[in-house]
Amino acid sequence: MVTAARLLPLILFLTAVAVGCSAWEMNIRLPTERLAYGGGEAVVAPIIHALRPLLGSGRQLAARAGVACDSWRLGVEAHNVIDWRTVPAECEGYIGHYMLGEHYRRDFAVVVDEAVAYAETLKLAGNGKEIWVFDIDETSLSNLPYYAKHGFGATPYNATSFRRTEDQRTITVTNLHRQGFSGWEKLLLKPAVHATGELQGSAVEYKSGERQKLQDAGFIIVGNIGDQWSDILGAPEGARTFKLPDPLYYIG
Repeated sequence: MVTAARLLPLILFLTAVAVGCSAWEMNIRLPTERLAYGGGEAVVAPIIHALRPLLGSGRQLAARAGVACDSWRLGVEAHNVIDWRTVPAECEGYIGHYMLGEHYRRDFAVVVDEAVAYAETLKLAGNGKEIWVFDIDETSLSNLPYYAKHGFGATPYNATSFRRTEDQRTITVTNLHRQGFSGWEKLLLKPAVHATGELQGSAVEYKSGERQKLQDAGFIIVGNIGDQWSDILGAPEGARTFKLPDPLYYIG
């Protein structure tokens, strides 16, 4: 049975593409803690394993630090904590454990399962005008190898090593193909930054404006999914929106 999700043309938005990162790269920076052993000798040991976290979702780590990092993450996902530049330094370990462990994958799967269930209920006209808008980064592609080497969001965003514009089209297409994407209707990327500086306006304004262009061209947005609230806010949002978890960075 061919599901509605497979029949929908894809519209892909780019927010950020990590350059020079491989999903198999193991040279990541691991947060450490100082442990005291018998005789008072202290050693520094990693608290996040490259493949599997040592403390589950990091709940114990947050409790030891006296910081409600899980509550901070909830505030981020609920869009109550906004306009933040970095993950709180004391929450770096917690976010690392969350992203590398099963908790993030479970949270992600809940959203994806709901999106698929919704897509399978759609009654499509079959004219190629019904579309689903997918964000790219932390939605269709993961930049976790980059963030694992840069403090899991606890260090400021570095625009020189992290690109998100039209000049990254070739590598973006290559990475999408590697993850099984093909046959999309459009791949919409922001123009490359000019000498005059960054593009004017917010991400909400840019993305909602691009969706408006699609709607004006006769497309019907039946679904819209992304990891940032700016991916799904701003009319026209689409008939149904889905917000994936992402406590690594904020784009307003």
